[in-house]
Amino acid sequence: MSFSKAVVKLRIPIVIVTLLLAVLSVFGMVNTRINYDMLDYLPEDMDTVIGQNELLDDFGKGAFSFIVVEDMPNKDVANLVKKLETVEHVETVLWYSSLMDVSVPMELLPEKLYNEFNTGNATLVAVFFDTSTSADDTMDAIREIRSIAGKQCFVSGMSALVTDLKDLCEQEEPIYVGIAVLLACAAMMLFLDGWLVPLVFLASIGMMIVINLGSNYFFGEISYITKALAAVLQLAVTMDYSIFLWHSYNEQRQKYDDHKDAMAAAISETLTSVIGSSITTVAGFAALCFMTFTLGRDLGFVMAKGVILGVIGCVTVLPALILIFDRPLQKTKHRSIIPDMKNFAAKVVKIFPVFLVVFALLIPPAYYGYSKTNDEVYYDMGQCLPQDIEYVIANSKLSEDFDIASTHMVLVSADTPTSSVRKMIKEMEQVDGVKYVLGLESVVGSKVPEEILPESITSLLKSDKWELLLINSEYKVASDLVNEQINSLNSVLKKYDPNGMLIGEAPCMKDMIETTGHDFEVVNAVSIVAIFVIIAIVEKSFSLPFILIAVIELAIFINLGLPHYLGQSLPFIAPICISTIQLGATVDYAILMTTRYKAERLGGQDKHGAVTTALAASIPSIIVSGMGLFAATFGVAVYSNIDIISSMCMLMARGAVVSMLCVIFILPALLTLCDKLICATTFGMKKCREAVKQ
Repeated sequence: MSFSKAVVKLRIPIVIVTLLLAVLSVFGMVNTRINYDMLDYLPEDMDTVIGQNELLDDFGKGAFSFIVVEDMPNKDVANLVKKLETVEHVETVLWYSSLMDVSVPMELLPEKLYNEFNTGNATLVAVFFDTSTSADDTMDAIREIRSIAGKQCFVSGMSALVTDLKDLCEQEEPIYVGIAVLLACAAMMLFLDGWLVPLVFLASIGMMIVINLGSNYFFGEISYITKALAAVLQLAVTMDYSIFLWHSYNEQRQKYDDHKDAMAAAISETLTSVIGSSITTVAGFAALCFMTFTLGRDLGFVMAKGVILGVIGCVTVLPALILIFDRPLQKTKHRSIIPDMKNFAAKVVKIFPVFLVVFALLIPPAYYGYSKTNDEVYYDMGQCLPQDIEYVIANSKLSEDFDIASTHMVLVSADTPTSSVRKMIKEMEQVDGVKYVLGLESVVGSKVPEEILPESITSLLKSDKWELLLINSEYKVASDLVNEQINSLNSVLKKYDPNGMLIGEAPCMKDMIETTGHDFEVVNAVSIVAIFVIIAIVEKSFSLPFILIAVIELAIFINLGLPHYLGQSLPFIAPICISTIQLGATVDYAILMTTRYKAERLGGQDKHGAVTTALAASIPSIIVSGMGLFAATFGVAVYSNIDIISSMCMLMARGAVVSMLCVIFILPALLTLCDKLICATTFGMKKCREAVKQ
């Protein structure tokens, strides 16, 4: 109680300090680097990651792009190449003019090499950068190349994808927050009992969101997914705590003459319930930190921190603001549109066997759809972008004009005999889907003596430590065909050079597929076990965790199973994150009802009476909370042009509604059915157990 009284007494300083922290945090937000490259989150000990680092360290080359040039005379292409070479952080530009003067006929090139890099009206220019794929300098260079090249040129490659993704995110993110705030505010105005209350809630939560995002500065960088979702998620998840405090404060005002004393009592009551509620949410986000694909750690840390800050704001900043604006808040109160739920609750409990049958019937199709959805996710980040964006157009041109869907790079030890490298190249070219293997050996044809090759070419393709080969593939990144191709190429490579490495976007994506498949199982298991233990401790019961988690897991199976039946493909990260987010964020609904059920049973009510009272009392809070989460995420899902953001928000919005319905209809049925078991396995319910026996 001393903490509560201190908050009431220091309400003005609390608001001033929070505002100052929020202002400082704006600078932290602005200066936190945002990472748009999913491949950066692969474990550092993988061959693909080690190989990318070797390429940068030994060759001074990181990112790589093909530029498709259409309807441009050779002399103009040569001039373009010279301009591209002047772009900062462009390390090498490889085209015909790199080998010899454009006055010498192109037909002197080996025929196969000429055909692979030229079509009737288009030619390919390869560009290497001295910075990594997603470095800010690389993105700046991509933008400058596009401005120099004009509309006849199309820049492909992972760096182009990252650049377009960053530009689109920066354009959309302020709108995400605006939509989430407006719709959440509308939902709260509709379902709460005051017109001004939502604005005070949003002011409190908004300051804590800014502080959370600003404190990410100390992490160095965060992913674009974390940045896009953090504000929306924190708003949606921590809104519950504000609602708890407001309801408690209004109840306490009936008991105390002084509204300050009422607030002190409300803070004490809310602190106890919110800490218990928030622990499950924090555990859900913390489970993401167990992913070896470190994007989970990125999102998990930021969101767990956001929930903790949300709790702190709920018991300090929000009470201070409510006290400051108490008079207008009381004057603008109105009746909630949610009616008294006693009759509805009684009817639900009366026909509880019907909902037990529904529960049993839903499990098989929901689980089947859920298991199939996990098999149907996509990993190609290009699929998450709109079809009219520059990267997607460039990749389509590369595929249509040159039949190239992906490019791999091979690092072969420099001391590997030339004859062995030639044999290896021939074997690699026999692998299904391989268009061409470009190396020093393939550039040096019978008509081009090695001695006349300029230093720029030999230094591009060979160093003291490694020789570099480029492999053009007909197969798309992250497809089953390209993954089989990578296995075959690796087998050939390791036969000739056990230390050789196959790198590039497609090999990295293959590693990502294998890594995240394992992560999904680990994260699910960790989140379920952690939340099971928390519920067992909070409810002092062995049976209740099984019941509560069963209800929410069914809601998760339904939510993640629907895409299979609707014929939708999800981005790979969505099922992993949503399963834990939905479990952590919505299990609170079940805990709220169960806690009230226990209190009613211990108060002497029979099982039907206890479940009915608990359901009637809990429905308003569950509806407000669920609809708040739905409102904050649904608008973003509809608006966003980035499929990862859109899919995750749609899953969260739908998950909130499905969890809400499962808790309102199925949990009461399970509590009624398992009442005897609950009484027998829950600490402190001996009196209820004895009453059941009688």
